[in-house]
Amino acid sequence: MNKNVFAVVNPAAGAGRCGRRAPRALAYLQAAGLSLDVATTTAPRQAAALVREAYARGHRKFLAVGGDGTAFDIVNGLFPYIPQLNQMDRPALGFLPLGTGNSFLKDFEYSGIQQTADALALDRCRSCDVIRLIHADGEFYFINLLTLGFAADVAALANRRFKELGTIGYLLAVIGSVATLERRAFPLRVDEPAEFDRRTCLFLAFCNTRCTGGNMIIAPDANPADGLIEYVRWGPIGRLGLLRNLPRLFDGSHTTHALASRAGVRTVEFNLEGPVNATLDGESMQLQCQRLEILPAALDILI
Repeated sequence: MNKNVFAVVNPAAGAGRCGRRAPRALAYLQAAGLSLDVATTTAPRQAAALVREAYARGHRKFLAVGGDGTAFDIVNGLFPYIPQLNQMDRPALGFLPLGTGNSFLKDFEYSGIQQTADALALDRCRSCDVIRLIHADGEFYFINLLTLGFAADVAALANRRFKELGTIGYLLAVIGSVATLERRAFPLRVDEPAEFDRRTCLFLAFCNTRCTGGNMIIAPDANPADGLIEYVRWGPIGRLGLLRNLPRLFDGSHTTHALASRAGVRTVEFNLEGPVNATLDGESMQLQCQRLEILPAALDILI
């Protein structure tokens, strides 16, 4: 087994800030006594292939140097290509959060680069669930969240027009998406009851952790190690009602709204007619989702 940490640097993360800051951060880790093998991505989705090759060479500790999207790519390099492993041989993922939102780490009380150095040096791990998404063209694995509807429309607009502005850009995308608000149905059933839920809604979120867009607490009851997908639904609220209640998305109190609901579930089955906007761990995509499954405690987080 290779004892070095395999660090994947995404220089484009954080609108290019990661590329400028990563060398100093990595030098800090090396000065703290850590042995690193560093790979820098030059194209989208490249990190998954780099990680898969590194795992085959014996690497078991990985470091995401970037944002939520960088971690997403690393996770998809590890799953499903590795077998279900015993505790001594399973992969572990650490973070240098130099991206835009870094939403995943909000659940882990991250305090800075020294915490990263200590976690890597001491193998200080916490178990984390992984969620498997089966869609019409394949599958993805994620550790933060999947959103459909308004929240996915916001992320798509933010990535397309305001990504370089970070959190401010996300707020601008929220305002722009309110102006073009669309309530739709995303037929689904959870834990396989008899009927699909075909009611219209503002958004649906399927979460492993609480936050998205940096500071938006979309799933305040999510727990990344409880073996459940936190399913949050907000019904067909109108523009005025949404504007009045928009601050509640940032403190998590929206789940107590009369049109909102939440549940911890293990499987979700979709019956979508075609691809829709979807946000997957900070990545905006068009996907025809088919099924979600929870993989309990499938990954170790170095924190």
